[in-house]
Amino acid sequence: MTRTNDRPWMMRTYSWHSSADASNELYRTNLAKGQTGLSVAFDLPTQTGYDPDSAMSKGEVGKVGVPVAHLGHMRSLLDQIPPGQMNTSMTINATAAWLLALYVANAEEQGVSPAELRGTTQNDIVKEYLSRGTYIFPPGPSRRLIVDMVAWCAEHAPLWNPMNVCSYHLQEAGATPEQEIAYSMATAIGVLDAVRDSGQVSPEQFTQVFGSISFFVHAGIRFVEEVCKLRAMTDMWEQIGRERYGVTDAKALRFRYGVQVNSLGLTEAQPENNVQRIVLEMLAVTLSKRARARSVQLPAWNEALGLPRPWDQQWSLRMQQVLAFETDLLEYDDIFDGSTVIEARTDELRTAAQAELDDVLSMGGAFEAVETLKSRLVTSMAARTRRIETGEQIVVGVNDFVETAESPLGGDEAILKVDPAIERRLAADIADWRSARDRSAIDAAIAELRRAAESGDNVMPASIALARAGGTTGEWGDVMRSVFGEYRAPTGVSGATGSAEGLGEVVDFVKSMAGGPPKFLVAKPGLDGHSNGAEQIAVAARDSGMEVVYSGIRSTPEQIAASARDEDPDVIGLSILSGSHLDLVPDVLGHLTDMGVEAPVIVGGIIPEDDRPRLAEMGIAAVYTPKDFELAKIMRDVADLAITHRAP
Repeated sequence: MTRTNDRPWMMRTYSWHSSADASNELYRTNLAKGQTGLSVAFDLPTQTGYDPDSAMSKGEVGKVGVPVAHLGHMRSLLDQIPPGQMNTSMTINATAAWLLALYVANAEEQGVSPAELRGTTQNDIVKEYLSRGTYIFPPGPSRRLIVDMVAWCAEHAPLWNPMNVCSYHLQEAGATPEQEIAYSMATAIGVLDAVRDSGQVSPEQFTQVFGSISFFVHAGIRFVEEVCKLRAMTDMWEQIGRERYGVTDAKALRFRYGVQVNSLGLTEAQPENNVQRIVLEMLAVTLSKRARARSVQLPAWNEALGLPRPWDQQWSLRMQQVLAFETDLLEYDDIFDGSTVIEARTDELRTAAQAELDDVLSMGGAFEAVETLKSRLVTSMAARTRRIETGEQIVVGVNDFVETAESPLGGDEAILKVDPAIERRLAADIADWRSARDRSAIDAAIAELRRAAESGDNVMPASIALARAGGTTGEWGDVMRSVFGEYRAPTGVSGATGSAEGLGEVVDFVKSMAGGPPKFLVAKPGLDGHSNGAEQIAVAARDSGMEVVYSGIRSTPEQIAASARDEDPDVIGLSILSGSHLDLVPDVLGHLTDMGVEAPVIVGGIIPEDDRPRLAEMGIAAVYTPKDFELAKIMRDVADLAITHRAP
């Protein structure tokens, strides 16, 4: 019997380097190795609308992605990569309209019209409020920007996916499969309803708009359940299209999604185990033909340690290539059709997710219910954290099977480190860029962008004009902040359901402390928005009986010190996952000293082992990384530090 193989999925690696030039070299190297699409990660200043020389960017430039502050950087980033031929995914949300404007302006310089561009902007702001934290504006204006992009793309760039509804970070923030399905579907509905009601898209165009909405999902280690989750999402998306929006075109009704497997589930302890985790999680999104991913990007085995090397990314790419080109997977129809186990679990997930979705819609929708959804995720994450701490949920090499031989993959050379001089170079670069521009053209373009934002006109034409004129990420962000204002999303901590499970001894100890329970200030300096760890520490401290002060993400070092001065905590905890700890911690400590705060400071985050001595020399009392999963031990450490601090 002759079989016709299916086409492989698009193969990507989520990659960057510390500058546009270095990232371009990495991209072209990966493409030469067989990667078939680009996936661009941007640094935090770019994601949150700041230029590299902004005070808010200190310590963050080039750390978790590539800095793109102006059209010159976009030119360098995509040098020798034909925009009309490449499919580019950009993980960008609050500033998505601006990055798409730069992408369009760069393509037009090469004679490529927007109608020829293929790719995706993530552009899912709800999940930023709920999990990842790179939001800028309130929900209403943020949705308006998404609607503008969807409408502009429908008219001018029909091959571009203007929104990639992202359930990935929801699971990383604690979402159960039912919550992950429901909250992502609710987000898509919130945007599609707004597009339909905006008057910018005709009824005849709406099928095209529905078909342009794609998803970016999470694939965790429970890969059988993940297969069922994706089959459920496939069915639910088609049902939403038919019943809510009247879409009948079979192609437009397809559930089109890309995937990254679980990065935050990768472990710092015995990191070699991450290789098999990545492979198993890849199977979840490729085995079922009916629910197979359209694109797959795999993390590197050592991402829990730091920035992966090109060889590490090549290893992840080769995993995809072996599955697609050496195995017989693509020769068969869906191998799960008819499986009573798969179909039963799929039905269970679909029913539970529909009930959760109906509940969200009854509250007005995802945009309107951000605070409630955030509290639910923090509660779910607390339950997951406790399961790992108690051993109910096994993580090999972390809470069981911890005995290990020394790994030959370790050592100081196992990760790349960002050159600290990159921030100074980028600050000088943008100063030169500004000085070479036509100031009158910039002023006119900024004025037009402000007019469009204030009047309700679509902001994409004015954003593209500003990109062409030489505007910067910070200038675009400043205009939008002045018109729309800034937003602080709920932390979810106060509304999270409490549980003292596993904390009993700490609770008793805290009750017995002379002077009463300790006051614990938890803070996140810098632009890092990954708040899961800080939230779980805050919840555990609260459930241990401590008084907790936590105001959420993106506090400046001066704000943290001022809060410590006013609150007089017994212990201060800093959470930093962006790799900027060596820049931000000294800054916080300096402000604490200036304000007369003497409380001990502890630090948690993605911190390489060789940075621990440097933090200790600064006066940091303790350092915690993802391998320190025992919350009860951390809480006891905090209580002991409080006692020491209170001692005369």
